Amino acid sequence: MESILLTATTSNIPLPRNSSLSSLSFSSSLPNQVSTKVEIRRSNKGTTKAPRIVASSSGSKGRAGKGVSANVAVDGSVVAEGVKDVSWKELQYEEGSTGHRLPLPTDPDTEKQMEYITNILGSNVYDVAIETPLQLAPLLSTQLGVNLWLKREDSQQVFSFKIRGAYNMISKLPEKQLKKGIICASAGNHAQGVALSGQRLKTKAYIVMPTTTPQIKIDAVERLGGIVDLYGNSFDEAQKRAKERSEEEGLTFIPPFDDKDVIAGQGTVGMEIGRQIRGKIHAIFVPIGGGGLASGIVSFYKLVYPDVKVFGVEPNDQNSMAQALYRGEIVNVTDIGHFADGVAVQQVGDETFRICYELLDDVILVKKESISAAIKDMFNDGRNILEPSGALSIAAAKAYCEYNNIKGVNVVAVTSGANMNFDQLGQISDLANIDQSILATMLPETPGSLKQLTDLIADLGVTITEMTYRFSSGSTDALVVYKVKAVDSALETLVRQLNFFGFKTYTLSDNEVVRNHLRFMMGGRQNVENETLFRFTFPEKVGALKHFLKDFQPNWNVSLFHHRHQGILTSDVLIGVQLEKSEEKKFHEYAKKVGYQYEAISQDDSAQVLAKL
Repeated sequence: MESILLTATTSNIPLPRNSSLSSLSFSSSLPNQVSTKVEIRRSNKGTTKAPRIVASSSGSKGRAGKGVSANVAVDGSVVAEGVKDVSWKELQYEEGSTGHRLPLPTDPDTEKQMEYITNILGSNVYDVAIETPLQLAPLLSTQLGVNLWLKREDSQQVFSFKIRGAYNMISKLPEKQLKKGIICASAGNHAQGVALSGQRLKTKAYIVMPTTTPQIKIDAVERLGGIVDLYGNSFDEAQKRAKERSEEEGLTFIPPFDDKDVIAGQGTVGMEIGRQIRGKIHAIFVPIGGGGLASGIVSFYKLVYPDVKVFGVEPNDQNSMAQALYRGEIVNVTDIGHFADGVAVQQVGDETFRICYELLDDVILVKKESISAAIKDMFNDGRNILEPSGALSIAAAKAYCEYNNIKGVNVVAVTSGANMNFDQLGQISDLANIDQSILATMLPETPGSLKQLTDLIADLGVTITEMTYRFSSGSTDALVVYKVKAVDSALETLVRQLNFFGFKTYTLSDNEVVRNHLRFMMGGRQNVENETLFRFTFPEKVGALKHFLKDFQPNWNVSLFHHRHQGILTSDVLIGVQLEKSEEKKFHEYAKKVGYQYEAISQDDSAQVLAKL
């Protein structure tokens, strides 16, 4: 057995209740300070295989801006070279389920844990951040049969936890470096945290943002004193610009998550939860993008409260940490979604991966429908609107408790941010209606048929919330697409009854092409010869369509096009193209050259069938 003894002196730090720290002794000569002694006994018996860290991914080792070339995700994260490319689709499992990661090591690095808890206890975050409230969510608690506590990081001045880590790192820079200034590349919450930190510490804070950044985010950074440098059409270009300026002008580059001081700053969230909660916690749910917040919280909790489960949470199509813990190595998720853009990170950090590999119980995956429902739940519970990444933890807490039948315990969800893009609310409102289903029914073109259909639906006590119908000349029947308030057994009964009375009906709720496109495109039906449907992910920037069509061949006829702005950085675009068999290879080569993510819709897909009805 090996013992480690730590003595840490902290100032004005709210200390936790009911922890497993071996002793807390107060010094009478220093009324505002606490001398903390922690003794850890560590067994050297048995270890699991150490995680594989392939390449540095953030520049955290060199604070003057040195780092790898970057392919940037939403919040200034970078993608290092030399890691395996994977798709988010390669790892999917049920919402709320656990046990998917590699087994936790039996001998984590407790010395590094001790370093983190020392840094957390001595963090400077309270110069600028507030101790956010831990609030009971009464409606959700009643619904789930647990005590669901919300750690309201969305109530910080910048509406996000990011101020903690950014300020903690920047405040520890030498005076000489502060005089030169700081820089980051971000259009997310990290940008506002860096801007406010620079304002408080009286240093120039340069924020490099792509030219496509929404004006509302630019204004938010400038209000906090940040000096915005609009550069490039992508985060990749903005990140490269920030790195170049860092080296040329001697500015200190501030990474969003993969830095020890950033992680320690975020770890104060965990320290506050421990101090605020009364009673034992069963589990804490923490959103993960690059992993800084989860690393900070789990570093504190697994040392002070080792029995508490700490789960990371990711959208199912933004699962970079889940993939890394499943495989035992950092990977680059090339096709991440952007619905929850605050956690849209292709590749987690080296240090955040190491910590989460050693300590994090698992990562729970949730779908965008569940995230949207969680935003709605938060609004109903307290009239607050979270951004999608901020509601991840609520979605996971609900899914976990329901999947595992957890009752009568305390669970904590960290609501990490509320920087909502107003334009995204329409999509969220639509997705949040998880009690509704999309149906398509073949309706005879005869007088009274629509009344007969709606009467059948009403007689079953089902409400129609949306309906699209267009008369089809020259056809014996028409297609009606509609939404109903019915799921599971109620939906099965409805569909069975409609088919029994001669109304051929399709259930289409799980088809994203139908949900996002075809339900809005009724009328003008044609069986188009040689038509192939494609889903493209377009960046929301000026000239995106022009770029797509720049070298489009004249014999590739666009037969269908549907795009809806969704209030995020990318848009899902449905395109139909008439292609001769001999042209298919050329088209795919062209599509890859354009550089937008895309997929062809299979001929047996219900969306393909619906488009031809």
